Amino acid sequence: MSHDSEPQPLTAAPGRPLRGSLRPPGDKSISHRAMILGLLSIGETRVEGLLEGDDVLRTAAAARALGAGMERLGEGRWLVRGVGIGGLSDPSGTLDFGNAGTGSRLMMGVVGGQPVTATFDGDASLRKRPMRRILDPLVRMGTEVVAEAEGGRVPLTLRGPREAIPITYETPAASAQIKSAVLLAGLNAPGVTTVIEREATRDHTERMLRLFGAEVVVTPHGPGGHGRAVALTGQPTLRGTDVSVPADPSSAAFPIVAALIVPGSDVTIRGVMMNPLRTGLITTLLEMGAEIERLDEREEGGETVADLRVRASRLRGVSVPAERAPAMIDEYPILAVAAAFAEGETRMNGLHELRVKESDRLAAVADGLARNGIDHRIEGDDLIVAGADAAPRGGGTVATHLDHRIAMAFLVLGLATREPVTVDDGAMIATSFPSFLPTMRALGAEISEEAAA
Repeated sequence: MSHDSEPQPLTAAPGRPLRGSLRPPGDKSISHRAMILGLLSIGETRVEGLLEGDDVLRTAAAARALGAGMERLGEGRWLVRGVGIGGLSDPSGTLDFGNAGTGSRLMMGVVGGQPVTATFDGDASLRKRPMRRILDPLVRMGTEVVAEAEGGRVPLTLRGPREAIPITYETPAASAQIKSAVLLAGLNAPGVTTVIEREATRDHTERMLRLFGAEVVVTPHGPGGHGRAVALTGQPTLRGTDVSVPADPSSAAFPIVAALIVPGSDVTIRGVMMNPLRTGLITTLLEMGAEIERLDEREEGGETVADLRVRASRLRGVSVPAERAPAMIDEYPILAVAAAFAEGETRMNGLHELRVKESDRLAAVADGLARNGIDHRIEGDDLIVAGADAAPRGGGTVATHLDHRIAMAFLVLGLATREPVTVDDGAMIATSFPSFLPTMRALGAEISEEAAA
């Protein structure tokens, strides 16, 4: 899917209660990593429940271009034949990642640690996103940046060394993408590569590396043990394995909040990953008084999953601590929507990382709230949303800036405002939740493919 095609406006309108059950698409973070570690393994990796959104398919295409065998066996079922660490081939063309920030940054770590040369590019949104935070540690590991756009952005070309240099690196920001890129480059280093993070970020890379046979040791780090030191022993033999991808909690966030704010709703969301480094939104919503019941907790693909029964609830404003941000960094747009229906103020602290996502999400969320009559303010890196006694007015058209989470968040808003809400483009929703429209409509949501008059 091209993000440079004609915009596809969508309008959500208030209607009947949402009822039913659904399983969100497979987790995007794990889907990316399954493709990448399948490439770097010896033998076959079979993946069940892969998110077949545009972002992940771009990563799969890049893995194929670097030498992996790729076969789609059915819906969400893929077979990856790996080439092993050190076995990658120079791709014949540019690796086009579209809008995939995670896929591009993780694959830079792969290429940066291997004796190959590859050019990375993407759509207009990806070309604006900073890559210097990834390139800096890779250069220390022996990667050569052959060419780059201004400010270390794509398009850029990397040439990896015969063997990467093992380093100890403290990340400048709480970012699982930085950590993962360094660890993936360290796979081809003759020694131990250590990443130190002051605040623990999502740990899917560490978990999956172990699943494929790598030695990874994680220890608490820093005051109170809030940070982590992640040590990877380089040059392991990774073996292809079976990966079952749980449902993505970041995608589940949208029907969860929709069920909370649309009066009379009762929705069950099946198989949602409950990794504590990904459930910050659920923790926050429970603090706000959300009626979310965790059912049938179980293990799938090395992760804890559960079914969630969500019923319409009377929410109250809370203060969200900055240290929770890594566990819910993608969920702040939809939390801002929930906050608009809460009694009192909700303060979201320490959102500086939102400024460097698919869009400046902090500015985009604030603009969308303003267009729909929702009282809010930004103080430094904090977003404060004031709820009201009555449902928000709505009626605005929101600029999505090619950001799938902005689009879905404000469509959810429109399901419970007094007037319909339009987003200027919903095409990019396919990057993470291809079935969003039919899934929400099956619950009873009124979302049309024409802008409100």
